[in-house]
Amino acid sequence: MATWIIIAILAIIVIYFIAQYNGLVKLRNWVQESFSQIDVQLKRRHDLIPNLVETVKGYAKHEKETLNQVIAARNGLVSGTPQQRIEADNQLEGALKSIFALAESYPDLKANQNFLSLQEELATTENKVAYSRQLYNKTVKDYNIKRESFPSNIIAKLFNFQREELLSIPEAERDVPKVTF
Repeated sequence: MATWIIIAILAIIVIYFIAQYNGLVKLRNWVQESFSQIDVQLKRRHDLIPNLVETVKGYAKHEKETLNQVIAARNGLVSGTPQQRIEADNQLEGALKSIFALAESYPDLKANQNFLSLQEELATTENKVAYSRQLYNKTVKDYNIKRESFPSNIIAKLFNFQREELLSIPEAERDVPKVTF
């Protein structure tokens, strides 16, 4: 009878450790999936930008520097580590703000249907990127909590589950924008 109790206790412990391991694997995969969603939205933005740049070029031929910044930042999105790609994304975001500021200087551009359509697509994409980043950070937080909590931390160390880093906002973008009239 005592052997059956010991076997039952060992079976429960093994099942518990298997469940903890599977939970860590599931969360790690969710982290990868959520970053992939960011990647999808960045690719969408990457594909829209040439159309936006060409539309603006037609109206603002002498604004080449701004357009070149957008193109250079866009090219940084397609390669590098996740953190390097996020940094390129942040540079691109700043460059896109400059393009939309150009629209104020060119009333014809501001009224152009192609520009308005592209601007709407980019705004929608920006919202999707922001949502994807929030989902990624939430998933990373859940994964890191499980990875660091007892007793799953034992399994995480045993099977070398690495800590994931949250996406952060660059210091320059933390300043509150000034609105003046």
